[in-house]
Amino acid sequence: MLKKLRPIGRLFTFIFVVWGLYRLIFRLPENVEEIVLKPLIWLVPTFYLVFKKEKRGMESLGYTNKNLKKSIGKGLIFSLFFLVVGISLNYLKNGFFSFGGIFSKDIFWPTVLLSFITAISEETVFRGYIFNRMAEILKNDWLANLISSVGFCLVYLPISIFVYHYNLPQIFIFLTLTFLFSIGSGVLFSWTGSIWSSILVHVFWAWPAILVQ
Repeated sequence: MLKKLRPIGRLFTFIFVVWGLYRLIFRLPENVEEIVLKPLIWLVPTFYLVFKKEKRGMESLGYTNKNLKKSIGKGLIFSLFFLVVGISLNYLKNGFFSFGGIFSKDIFWPTVLLSFITAISEETVFRGYIFNRMAEILKNDWLANLISSVGFCLVYLPISIFVYHYNLPQIFIFLTLTFLFSIGSGVLFSWTGSIWSSILVHVFWAWPAILVQ
């Protein structure tokens, strides 16, 4: 079992160290980070493991059209929750609804596109590969979800410190919300066997932060 888990641990360690060092040392424009840098650091080694080492295909990462309508439907239900949270936080912060032009076409669609690109990279790695492979090895979806969600939180730790400059209580709240999102995304992936529901939820997970800016 340990031998089977080793590639998962190595992939996570590589992403955590390299992405964490990037957050510490550099700061490129967000579109460059998400469209170019993250796929190189996150997806390339993942695809190497899947295609070269395992000799498996994209379906093993959850990229399947099976139960597509059900997957999208469940994803939308979860997604609406995050959207409502974002709108509610916006109102609580301002005392009224203030979106600062976020829904203008020049801002809205580029933001949605960037959110999808980010979601594809992160969900492919953490749900499609790490959670999915751990569930196969451990024969326990809940344990795999718990462990992969802790790893997901750790990957978000550097940005909370080096980019957002949160204090300890803010870091705790941010990582708690990140953990809960990851658990929910893992549950969706387990229910549907499809990465598309997790990607859809991930897109909407980013909107509470966008709407309270």
